[in-house]
Amino acid sequence: MSRRCELTGVGPMVGHNVSHSNIKSKRRFLPALSPATLQSDALGQSFRLRITNAALRTLDFRGGLDAFLIKAKDEELSPRALKIKRQVKAKLAEQAPAA
Repeated sequence: MSRRCELTGVGPMVGHNVSHSNIKSKRRFLPALSPATLQSDALGQSFRLRITNAALRTLDFRGGLDAFLIKAKDEELSPRALKIKRQVKAKLAEQAPAA
């Protein structure tokens, strides 16, 4: 299972452990991923995604999963999130002429 956020695309970064004697050894900084169940208002269903804690805060700030996905770039999203984004866009386009 890849250690990549499904919404923001954040993955592991590389850096150094630096000892007191200034010896540098390679290390990996892993993203703080947590499984989250997110509710889509447009589709009326929930989705289970592995996202970073920062992405969860961003979701709250932007006003939910639908608003986040519409603003998000396609390159950053995972294939699952991209599929959800397409469904949300189709549903919103369907509702717009009716209103």
